[in-house]
Amino acid sequence: MNDTAICIQGLLKRFKTFTLGPLNASVPLGAIYGFIGPNGAGKTTTIDLIMGMGHEDEGTIRVLGLDHRADEAAMKAQIGYVSPEVSFNAWVKVKRVIGFYRSFYPDWDDAYCEELMRRLKLDWQDRIATLSYGSRTKLNLVIALSHRPKLLLLDEPLSGLDALAKQEVFSELLSAVQDEDRTVFISSHNLDDIERFTDHLGMIQNGKMLLEGPTADLVERFRMVDGISNNGYTITSLAGVRIQSREGERCRILVDTKKTPLQALSENGVQILADSPVSLEELFVGIMKEN
Repeated sequence: MNDTAICIQGLLKRFKTFTLGPLNASVPLGAIYGFIGPNGAGKTTTIDLIMGMGHEDEGTIRVLGLDHRADEAAMKAQIGYVSPEVSFNAWVKVKRVIGFYRSFYPDWDDAYCEELMRRLKLDWQDRIATLSYGSRTKLNLVIALSHRPKLLLLDEPLSGLDALAKQEVFSELLSAVQDEDRTVFISSHNLDDIERFTDHLGMIQNGKMLLEGPTADLVERFRMVDGISNNGYTITSLAGVRIQSREGERCRILVDTKKTPLQALSENGVQILADSPVSLEELFVGIMKEN
């Protein structure tokens, strides 16, 4: 049995000023997978290609065991998609938007849709033009969830939300993923929420995957070390070591202990004064920071 919800292999997409890939990614079934990276790293491009918006130059994408092009209709029937780029203005009212999308899904759950509308405080007669940014996101979520998809594909679903709206959206997402058969792929800049919400993680920069795996395992394998580098030793020659700051011989470095155990630092002339665990945000900033 295939235990992968999304399998990306050798994905390559060339633009004039940017190249995505070659990119490999594996999202386990039932996982809540956070896809993170700086602006322009290729997150939205990857999601667009998964959804068939644009055409890859090389590579394959399989979603729920289906080829994302040959089986596009069957694949999209099992996906709930949320993106800040989706606009509902053409339908004028919330009721008309939901009616339009409902017609595409034979398994649309009217009772669940009604429940989501109530919990997210949306009204069927609301005019799209009068909805706040947060309410538009909630409407997008209602549409994505109401046919009970096997995969939720969320591109920056929390972007621009205030604290209350974010809490309401997160509450619904957490409720929706209680079923272990449902997989969530979420791209977000909010690293605190990603660390708390996800169990798997992919970190991308300049179109390349830098790290991928269980969130807790990735965070736990890194340490922030304060130390003294003796004899002018070049710390960066060690694999997985990134200098965060340096003043004379004193330095702060991020260490991937899977590649370089702390003992190896000492053996190579680094006097360790202190080491501490890192948060996902510290890990992200540390990896993105150029040596």
